Amino acid sequence: MSGTNEEEADDVRHVEDHIAPVPRISVQAFCETDQTLAAVKAAGEDRRLGKAHLTAKPGGLAAAIEAYGSMPTPNVIVIESDGTRDILEGLDDLAGVCDPGTRVVVIGNPNDTAPYRELVRRGVNDYVVGPVETIDVVRSICSLFSASEAMITGRVIAVVGAKGGVGASTVAHNLAWTIARDLALDSVVIDLDLAFGTAGLDYNQDPVQGIANAVLSQERPDTALMERLLAKCTDHLSLLAAPAALDRVYDFGAEAFDAIFDTLRMTTPCIVLDVPHQWSGWTRRALIGADDILIVAEPDLANLRNTKNMLNVLKAARPNDRPPLYLVNRTGMPKRQEIEVKAFAKTMESQPIAAIPFDSKLFSTAANNGQMIAEVAKNHRTSETFQDMASRLAGRGEPRKAKRSLLGPLLKKLKAKTARRESAPYRKVS
Repeated sequence: MSGTNEEEADDVRHVEDHIAPVPRISVQAFCETDQTLAAVKAAGEDRRLGKAHLTAKPGGLAAAIEAYGSMPTPNVIVIESDGTRDILEGLDDLAGVCDPGTRVVVIGNPNDTAPYRELVRRGVNDYVVGPVETIDVVRSICSLFSASEAMITGRVIAVVGAKGGVGASTVAHNLAWTIARDLALDSVVIDLDLAFGTAGLDYNQDPVQGIANAVLSQERPDTALMERLLAKCTDHLSLLAAPAALDRVYDFGAEAFDAIFDTLRMTTPCIVLDVPHQWSGWTRRALIGADDILIVAEPDLANLRNTKNMLNVLKAARPNDRPPLYLVNRTGMPKRQEIEVKAFAKTMESQPIAAIPFDSKLFSTAANNGQMIAEVAKNHRTSETFQDMASRLAGRGEPRKAKRSLLGPLLKKLKAKTARRESAPYRKVS
């Protein structure tokens, strides 16, 4: 039980601690200790600093002053202080060789006595007390840009199936719709299955343009282009639809969608990627680059194997992120031999974010009508499941709408029955 509580607490911390990636910048660090040097080098491998050119050297403040006396300074300088030298004096010397616009992060020592306001007065943008871990370095550098310039702050949620046909697209579309409706958070769904995508059908939309126009464009996508390509589904939800046409083959390089995601991050608080079930350079990159990953699986052996493999690979590629989440879908299907959710979770060594029971009538009605589950059955427990997942993945706490009480309908009926009795004419019983 304690392990589960620790896992939930860690999950909450990661949801609230959203770190936006940096643009293309140069970062140079001058470290005093081997621990900090290793942490900075590891930070350079983090996905959020993927576009940064980061180098780390020993020598601390003295080495930085010597180096920049003869060469230009980068976008960001990270300096470690070991507490043996007056840090204010050192920063004054650094300012004499530092180019305008360079941002400075200081990794301090508990022995430093300089007031924070004096550090800020000398141009320090962030101060972190050592010793630091990799995630501290990542957070400090990224916050210089996301906080001061509001750049690339949107949260990306990638949804992918552990196997084809497990309902991952349905989950992605309902999740995005719920985030937009219940959290009033401007959201975009990107249907990345260009040949067979179903987002247009699920939202009852038939846009002329979509993701294909953006990825196949000869020009780099910008905000104006993306606004033209988005189809409006609700007040807070837009769709970048797939053409769902087979008149060409959709082969892409690993970085084909990077510019699209980066552009939307700058204007959209939440982006949900409907990632097709395939393993290629660009799908792997889309998953690794997302802030949160949700794997949708059915309770059978192939899904069990695939989910385990995907969790292992994605965890290894994202050591400073929250582990990917998974959902067990279509449980309790009649006449099907299934792996119990408890056994599934034991193999994954973690609990699923949810288990959605099989309900062919509900889901087929929604699919054929171009509706979401909550539009077909507002008070169905699956609708509440999507509310819980939306709240958790969007990092926005509980949804604005209060959860429906299971006793509510019963109490309402009892009150109505009591009212009828009290209003009925008195009858004498002999």
